[in-house]
Amino acid sequence: MDFSLLKDAMASKSYEKIADICNNLMLQVATQGIAFQDEWPYAIHLLGLIYVDDVDSARFLWKSIPSAIKEGLPEVAAAWKIGQRLWMRDYAGVHEAIRGFDWSLESRDLVASFSELYTKRMFELLLSAYSTISVQDTALFLGMNEDDVTNYVLQQSWSVDPASRMLTVKKQPVVTEQKLDPSKLQRLTEYVFHLEH
Repeated sequence: MDFSLLKDAMASKSYEKIADICNNLMLQVATQGIAFQDEWPYAIHLLGLIYVDDVDSARFLWKSIPSAIKEGLPEVAAAWKIGQRLWMRDYAGVHEAIRGFDWSLESRDLVASFSELYTKRMFELLLSAYSTISVQDTALFLGMNEDDVTNYVLQQSWSVDPASRMLTVKKQPVVTEQKLDPSKLQRLTEYVFHLEH
């Protein structure tokens, strides 16, 4: 089996491509009738799907993995543990699942990159959902201790009330530029004029 595309994507840290590469390779070998289960990189495939936030596909992949592989390769089970936490929307559990396993050299960079990406996603979620939130809850969402999370959000211009241990979320201003092109306005005017007459 030729995993060169997958190895190239891993080497270049193009983690967003891993899921598609693995899905396409799996389809190719399955249509050729080649037995691939024993040498398939299930952990990388699961992590690639999780990286692109395709938890549904990760769940179906998990269900298709032979039991012997699930039990024999702890990294596959650890990758799915992240998927389970995402599936159940256990935001703090995702960080625990990431930190709770000693990842192989092959997976370590992918997991670290996902961890950073997930922290950014959670920060965006907090930014859009809250106006105030406790330091403790923010630490759970972002997978940090309370001191680190306080420093992190202060860098993002949030404010902290030391007495109540509450954070005030500073919404980022939404910048929208609307360029009014005179030729487009002229065409629209002519079109409306044509419809009315």
